[in-house]
Amino acid sequence: MTVLLIFLGATVGAPLRYLTDRAVQSRHQSLFPWGTFTVNLFGCLVLGGLAGAGSALPAPLFALLGTGFCGALTTYSTFGYETVRLAEQRAYFAAVANVVVSLAAGVGGAAFAYQTVHALLG
Repeated sequence: MTVLLIFLGATVGAPLRYLTDRAVQSRHQSLFPWGTFTVNLFGCLVLGGLAGAGSALPAPLFALLGTGFCGALTTYSTFGYETVRLAEQRAYFAAVANVVVSLAAGVGGAAFAYQTVHALLG
């Protein structure tokens, strides 16, 4: 049953990642990968909130949303690829900014969501 829930979550997360990435990136003319940044930040916020719910969240729901949805929505491989691509194009500032801003926003977003949900349910 858990595998089915993960699959169902991923069937929503993966297309949402693609559509969001394309929609966001089409609105920006910069080299910075705004689409990937957006989906990864959103995934960090959702996963941080789910973790903050702790035992109040049933395990099957965490499998559906945390593992399935967030796992398919976020993308470390594209983040890495885009960073290397920026460096290869000699856009060093954008490459470093991608790493620093993505990590800071992701960890900060997850921590914020965790604390917020934990305070509300705690």
